[in-house]
Amino acid sequence: MDDAKLEELFIKTQTQALSPKLKALYSFFPYVEKELKKTGVTKMLLWGEYKAKNPDGVQSTQFGEHYNRWSKSINVKPVMHMVHKAGDKMFVDYAGKTLQLVDQTSGEVIEVEFFVAILGASQLTYAEATMTQKKEDFIVSVENAMHYYQGVPLAIVSDNLKSAVTKSNRYEPTLNETFLDFSEHYGTTILPARAYKPRDKALVEGAVKILYTRIYSLLRNETFFDLETLNQAIWQGLEKHNKAKFTSKVYSRKDLFEEIESHKLSLLPQLRYEIKHQAIATVMQNGHVLLGEDKHYYSVPYKYIRKKVKLLYSSKTVEVYYKYNRIAVHPRAKSRYNYTTTKEHLASTHQFITEWTPQRFINWGESIDENVKRLIINILEKKQHPEQAYKSCMGILSLTKKVGKDRLINACTRALEYGLYNYKIVQNILEKGLDKMEQNSDEQQELPHHDNIRGKKYYK
Repeated sequence: MDDAKLEELFIKTQTQALSPKLKALYSFFPYVEKELKKTGVTKMLLWGEYKAKNPDGVQSTQFGEHYNRWSKSINVKPVMHMVHKAGDKMFVDYAGKTLQLVDQTSGEVIEVEFFVAILGASQLTYAEATMTQKKEDFIVSVENAMHYYQGVPLAIVSDNLKSAVTKSNRYEPTLNETFLDFSEHYGTTILPARAYKPRDKALVEGAVKILYTRIYSLLRNETFFDLETLNQAIWQGLEKHNKAKFTSKVYSRKDLFEEIESHKLSLLPQLRYEIKHQAIATVMQNGHVLLGEDKHYYSVPYKYIRKKVKLLYSSKTVEVYYKYNRIAVHPRAKSRYNYTTTKEHLASTHQFITEWTPQRFINWGESIDENVKRLIINILEKKQHPEQAYKSCMGILSLTKKVGKDRLINACTRALEYGLYNYKIVQNILEKGLDKMEQNSDEQQELPHHDNIRGKKYYK
């Protein structure tokens, strides 16, 4: 006999006529395949369950041999069959074929991307249309997928697109910083597939092919004018796909997900991820950095003056980093050319200046004397803006260290009598000793020189 006849005699006839024992064994295998997806479950453990139900059944070696034959007949592929653990990986990719929108005003046809995600163990699939494959759209799609699954897998397997991988490498690819930050927010890991190795993400590639049939075919004769309507149609087809029974099996992707995988996913964080943008800036002499997009200034600790820092900002917050250490965080403010300052960031002298207020100087003057307080109030009222008068007030009040309280009180009293309210007039009174003269001899005293005083010639 030739080889073909020998094969027909010894192999094909054997598989066609199964004994009752083998029939019971093969009917047990769909359960085995499902259970092997669970963490810690092995063939030996499942063989023990099989023997408990079938005491006269096959031994462990034959159990494994027959299971491998059955598995190959169900999963006919010329590659190694991967067993995915529940809750372990989510595969994400974009379909090669795009979908279309039509602009209602111009009639222009707009190509849109088709994003697909699939869980390894249950093969529960998520899909949506996005305008681009850019970082912002990609991260939102991955996030939407995890919210569809209502949980976070241990790892996300992505293609080498620029939104996920900045520089591909066989052993240690460089991940996009925003996508890496996104994974840290959700407590998961990014595992980029090897470049030009489609088998690393064969599961999602297969899902895309199935969705071409089950979703693309349904949409081929429909016209969509906006992304929301298109996605609603995609999700309707997706629901039918996930509830459809597997070929040769009695359960669907949805059934398998609810049974073995939904409880293995980690909990979602309370808040969604906010995409952050980056900027490089140099800390200015005043201890602030400029966020160029908003033209707004934010404080950092003064010891970082003249250092180059990185700004990470979202729609709500601005974070400042120096050599991977966060040195400041502020709520984002979009008022142009204004400052957001944390007092503790400033040097001690600058902290003192930030505490300057009109009431602070009024209280300080009152602690010396009522006339000093009156002079301070007049100085503050004279200027159009209180901050214009702060230095004058500071100069007058600090004269107590130089001349003492009594002389300052007398000098302020003289200035009030003259109706002149500034630092220079008080300084002149003290320098010329006018504060020491008797009050009743004021008429004979020479008035201090001042540009604003009209001389006796003016009244002739």
